[in-house]
Amino acid sequence: MKKQFIDEIAEGDAVNSMFAVKFKKPPRKYKNKSKEGEWFELRLTDKTGEITAKYWGDDVIYTNKLYKSVDKGDVIFLRGRAVAYGDGIEIVIEKEGVRKCSPDEYDATDFVEVCSKDINEMMSQLMGIIESTEEPYKSLLLSFFKDEDFAEKFRRAPAAMHRHHSYIGGLLEHTLNVARICQRVYELHNELDYSLLVTGAILHDIGKIREFDVGTSIEMSEEGMLIGHITIGVQMLMERIKTIENFPERIKWKLAHIILSHHGKNEYGSPKIPQFPEAHVVYFADDMDAKVDYTINLKERAETEDLWIWKRDVGHIYLK
Repeated sequence: MKKQFIDEIAEGDAVNSMFAVKFKKPPRKYKNKSKEGEWFELRLTDKTGEITAKYWGDDVIYTNKLYKSVDKGDVIFLRGRAVAYGDGIEIVIEKEGVRKCSPDEYDATDFVEVCSKDINEMMSQLMGIIESTEEPYKSLLLSFFKDEDFAEKFRRAPAAMHRHHSYIGGLLEHTLNVARICQRVYELHNELDYSLLVTGAILHDIGKIREFDVGTSIEMSEEGMLIGHITIGVQMLMERIKTIENFPERIKWKLAHIILSHHGKNEYGSPKIPQFPEAHVVYFADDMDAKVDYTINLKERAETEDLWIWKRDVGHIYLK
């Protein structure tokens, strides 16, 4: 069982626990007054955060053997001590302080968080919203969500690596929230096209099922890094529409536009900015849900007695 989580480790603590290896940096030479040798760096993760661990070896052969004994994605048992480094802390690894763990030694949910809400219930609620749409939107949505492979990937996908809904089931939770916000806006503005609006909300982030790889940590996939979920999502939409006979061209382009514009501005990663009301609503609903989840997390995890914390991307967060 995992004994320590990263967010519990303080300067001076002895570290004896399991961590996932996010990446590693090759051995490099060092020399100081007392000794010389080679050192390497591991970036460790669990569901509470990330921390750097370094091994300072005086035996080059052993140091390289230890470095090669673990790979990215492995879960390791590590012994060391937490020391101050810059504005934070890092772990200095003891000699013989790294061992690769077998899968039966750890619980994967210690490393990648799972949504606290019932995933089956959320999927049921999302299917209810799909049933409320008209044709041809319903056929399009069902072609995605009745596809068992797509549905399973959608249920497990995170919505992000760090900022918001960054856990298994996070994409489903975020998508359901965005669709519900759009439904509430429609109650105030029933001149909107309801089916276009909620279909755009449900499909806006579908590319994230291929943007992220989930193992012992959430990582950007090669496809996600090179293309991104917006482009992937439009590709998925176009491929699916080809399977539906006589799907209207205008609806196809409007749904593609919602996906392309849902980040709102070019500088936020959107190839297009919203050009009709339903696209604006999806953009604002997406932004609202992401920022609310992000700032709630910042507030809950703040470790200070101050009244505020400050983050560059959102400014001051009042804590009381």
